Amino acid sequence: MDALQRPAVLIAAPASGQGKTSVAAGLARLWTRQGWRVRAFKCGPDFLDPQWLALATGQPVDNLDLWMNGETDVRARLWRAAQAADILLIEGVMGLYDGQPSAADLALAWDLPVLAVVSAASMAGTFGAIVHGLRHYRSGLRWVGALANRVAGEAHAAMLRAAVLGGGEAVTDEEAVARGWLGALPRTDVVALPERHLGLTQAAELSDSVARLDALADALAQTPLGRMSRAAWQRWSVRLTPPMPTPLEPVLAGRRIAVARDAAFSFIYPANVQTLQDLGAQVLWFSPLANEPLPDCDAVWLPGGYPELHAPALSAARITRDTLAAHVAAGRPLWAECGGMLALLEALTLADGTCVPMWGILPGRARMQPRLAALGMQAWSTPQGELRGHTFHYSALETSLTPVAHTVPPQGGRRAEAVYAHGSVHASYFHAWFASNPAAVGWLFRGGDGRCI
Repeated sequence: MDALQRPAVLIAAPASGQGKTSVAAGLARLWTRQGWRVRAFKCGPDFLDPQWLALATGQPVDNLDLWMNGETDVRARLWRAAQAADILLIEGVMGLYDGQPSAADLALAWDLPVLAVVSAASMAGTFGAIVHGLRHYRSGLRWVGALANRVAGEAHAAMLRAAVLGGGEAVTDEEAVARGWLGALPRTDVVALPERHLGLTQAAELSDSVARLDALADALAQTPLGRMSRAAWQRWSVRLTPPMPTPLEPVLAGRRIAVARDAAFSFIYPANVQTLQDLGAQVLWFSPLANEPLPDCDAVWLPGGYPELHAPALSAARITRDTLAAHVAAGRPLWAECGGMLALLEALTLADGTCVPMWGILPGRARMQPRLAALGMQAWSTPQGELRGHTFHYSALETSLTPVAHTVPPQGGRRAEAVYAHGSVHASYFHAWFASNPAAVGWLFRGGDGRCI
């Protein structure tokens, strides 16, 4: 199969909190409104930003990370998306050069052009220095330009523009873009997405999510960046080559896997669901928040999410609790990640000190904390090889269970996550990227073949 050429852009920043997601989602919404077929991705492990990108594009959003996915998986996802896209948009993670591997590493590996979003609050000429540093810190990086965010007004925008262009002379949009100035977004809540302790508020929780995206798109439409035509974007094309086919053995053929999905359990990579299906499983959905019974199934996945925001409702979900307990009593596998694990405990203490009884399927209690307890990539060495993923949580666990394994940070960090086994339940704060080792996933949802992990 021949290679493909598609316009693409990686939206990066000098740090977190600069407005990458707002710009990425707004730009995706603008292009989608104009009839472009847009496929978006998110660098690194993240469940919340992709929700906004998916809403903006109307398409599922996968994550790309050179360590968590591996180059083969990244190549395959970019290739598949390009089959039905006019343009590819990849939102970066943290700062452009932060992390190992970083968003810059991804950009260099696939020759992705970089667009920098820089919060210009309380600066003028220094904006130019930051943009210059981002562009030239590593050689070989393709550069689209810089977009100033949180700009105080026209006078402020003019100073920022001069810091990039080197003067105040009149230039056309095309000339400005060619020289790296993509425009300015105002300092207003209209062009910002709401946040809370784990990141952005989930898109599905807000009644005005689409209106927020439209406001972002409208603001971007007034910039040189937003006025670029589809033809103009062709200069930023990347060459994508087809991956080698890697058929999976259908080790879950005929098995039904029930997955919790609602506002409390929403940290679900679309790629994980696809991996289960590629392994032959039928995926069924149920909502603990709606107190739905567990569907007739062979295995269960309780993903992460926000059980702490819905603890009283989950506590009262007795039908869900009882059918899960019966599933476990029958010796059928259950894999619980992070928030899914919290729901299985005896109790959860909320940030305000309220102690809420949970489902009592696992011994132990958890307490929400005001500060982040753990964040970073992790690898779990299973009998079927290394399963990669990450950890990100604000709670601390107290349990009588002895861990049967620990994950390992790839960069030798001190924080590992325990993996617990209790009957047919396996649970951890670890969020797995299933595609990193489908054989391990098949083994896990078959119950480990009766062997201790």
